Amino acid sequence: MNIEAKHWIFFNIFIVAMLALDLAVFHRKTHVVSIRESLLFTAGWVLLSLLFCLFIYYSAGRDTALEFLAAYVIEKSLSFDNIFVFILIFSFFNVPAAYQHKVLFWGIAGALAMRILFIFAGIAMIRRFHWVTYIFAMFLVITAIRMIIRMPKKIEPDRNVVVRMFKKYVPMVAEYRDDRFFVKEGGRLIATPLMIVLLVIEMSDIIFAVDSIPAILAVSNDLFIVYSSNVFAIMGLRSLFFALSGLYRHFRFLKYALSLILLFVGAKLALTDIYKIPVFAALLVIVAILVINIVLSVIFPRKTTPGQ
Repeated sequence: MNIEAKHWIFFNIFIVAMLALDLAVFHRKTHVVSIRESLLFTAGWVLLSLLFCLFIYYSAGRDTALEFLAAYVIEKSLSFDNIFVFILIFSFFNVPAAYQHKVLFWGIAGALAMRILFIFAGIAMIRRFHWVTYIFAMFLVITAIRMIIRMPKKIEPDRNVVVRMFKKYVPMVAEYRDDRFFVKEGGRLIATPLMIVLLVIEMSDIIFAVDSIPAILAVSNDLFIVYSSNVFAIMGLRSLFFALSGLYRHFRFLKYALSLILLFVGAKLALTDIYKIPVFAALLVIVAILVINIVLSVIFPRKTTPGQ
């Protein structure tokens, strides 16, 4: 795709404008995000993503548009795992529902900055050292296997080095102070527990980026395509969290679906020098895996005990 500096500038201005609009207009006042509101925002971001895909189609052709769409679907599907971890983090810290959107807003703003570093580094490594492709492929396969056999996640923020260092050197208050990350007492800034929650969210996103970026590089190594698809998927993550946080436990076979997706893209990456799986075929496989997961979850719902 013939991307010029103006494309990067306009795209990033658009993203910054959407973030500002979200914070200054739609969520200017702290409130509990309703399911209806979250579904509307989720639909809005999906629509914007599809419109951008249409722009890619007319600007660069069908194949590039399919690369964007496949990368977007991969990142969006893997973000379901993020949602589960966010639920655990908010539950562990007893974060009031009204404060959760602000934490996710700044957490995702930080994630955007970190993701571009991961993307630049990953593509640079693949272009300079082709054998890194096989390292990424092996990593995806190992991650997929671990996703199936691992025990349920436990949130243990006190074991996180960054959190421990922060608590050691930054004075803190014990209770939440509305939705503020810092308060001023005695002439100095003091952190609130909400700042620790934000740190844990950021650390978790770094871990997820290590999984998702190699998966996206399996379908495209175009820097702009990988970056823009990642950004659109992340921008819609907050609204998706509020829309699906209550429904997550009903997706009984989700971890198997995500592991199959990682196995597939890992195999696609490993076979790149032998046979290039068409992007359209890869997209169909990924969508089929997700659809089958939903159908099986409906047909064979998770058993619940009385009172759940």
